[in-house]
Amino acid sequence: MIKGYSQEYMAFRLNISQNAYSKLERGETELTVRRFYEIIEILEVPMNSLLTEYRSFDL
Repeated sequence: MIKGYSQEYMAFRLNISQNAYSKLERGETELTVRRFYEIIEILEVPMNSLLTEYRSFDL
């Protein structure tokens, strides 16, 4: 992850379980626009930096 936050930390900040956050990272749960914006706020990064990182994954 960009800031090196743990899954536990991100899950806590998003008010979801660590397992639910793990599924978001693995693409097993679809990321909503609302959740995407919440992640941007937590990471304090511009939207395009996350989109660029996402596109680099093998889908």
